[in-house]
Amino acid sequence: PLGDNYLTLENVDLDAGTADVYMSNTEPVGGFQISFTGADILAVSGGSSADAGFMVSSSSSMIFGFSLSGATIPAGEGTLISLTFTATDSELCFDEATMSDSAGSAIDFDLGDCYIEESAVTCDDETACNFGAEQDCQYPEDFGWCDCTGNVDDECGICDGENYCIDTSSII
Repeated sequence: PLGDNYLTLENVDLDAGTADVYMSNTEPVGGFQISFTGADILAVSGGSSADAGFMVSSSSSMIFGFSLSGATIPAGEGTLISLTFTATDSELCFDEATMSDSAGSAIDFDLGDCYIEESAVTCDDETACNFGAEQDCQYPEDFGWCDCTGNVDDECGICDGENYCIDTSSII
């Protein structure tokens, strides 16, 4: 479980390259520096940092925010800032975060889990029993069958046969 002060990733869309950094804080925040893995950050905007008039900037893996006038983000919870990025992995994670009060003293913050993209796997092998299904391909031999209807070979090696074996060795 996360403590009283924490950051999480919300509304993540790796394909669109967007995410919100959600913050819950019990005391006013005067500045932040947050780094990420799994993305090249292109832009940052909005959220409570914009509402407080923070100057914000970013590098490819880090965002910064602070106020030149001494303004703070009040205690509460909501979107701290929105990110625009190019995904470099199938997951987006916090690397580390430094959050401070108006005097520049550190505030302890917990970081939420990585966002991991769950992609649907579709069976695209026409010879599979479940062609077109959103799951890994399944084949008769995976289940000991000889076809996709669940039939098995008879004693003669015939799929769904009736065990009538003909010995052709004596036929001239």
